Amino acid sequence: MRKEFLFAGSGGQGVITASIIFAEAAALKAGYHVVQSQSYGPEARGGSSSASVVLNTIEVGYPKVIQPQVMICLTQEAFDKFSSGIRPGGLLLSDPFYVRRLGRLDARVRLLPMYEAVRDRVGLPITFNVCVLGALVGLVDVVRPEHVKAVISDRVPARFLDPNLQAFEIGLELAAGAKPIPRLRSGPPPSPPDPVGASCDQGCVPPARLDESTGSR
Repeated sequence: MRKEFLFAGSGGQGVITASIIFAEAAALKAGYHVVQSQSYGPEARGGSSSASVVLNTIEVGYPKVIQPQVMICLTQEAFDKFSSGIRPGGLLLSDPFYVRRLGRLDARVRLLPMYEAVRDRVGLPITFNVCVLGALVGLVDVVRPEHVKAVISDRVPARFLDPNLQAFEIGLELAAGAKPIPRLRSGPPPSPPDPVGASCDQGCVPPARLDESTGSR
């Protein structure tokens, strides 16, 4: 069965890296056929960034996302740009620290305080993308948590592994307590500080290596 995922946010949030970890877990650990692709602006941080993952139990015929069943929007700009393209009845995951204007969607919206959770409980906001992965895995029955943790363990330097795994567990915890949005709110979006605030030397999942055969990173 074909499933389409769209990850969208800004440069520096680890959106592309999160999509690659998810894709690797689905392909290498869970046995799906997977295609991952991405798009990003020239800015190192702050520019738009998006990635797609298409998986299937048989060979993926068409590699592009058409109408994703699952969408992760981590900025207001990403939400405004992509949310209308979600498949009716699909799942949209976001964070109220960044997204406040929801409009009206035929989707199951889950707003989880992932950024504030890793900021306050882990002390490393840079692990935000790993917390998002945990929430995604908890909400969508595609890959097991241990599959994703195995890929994280392969990618993260040993000295930073514990905070990243803690962020992943927090995401799972938030997903377990997630409730449907009872009504769609409106209002101006906040102006939060840079969620990164640290380099990869300070504990993030390092950017994926460029694969010359696929052009992915």
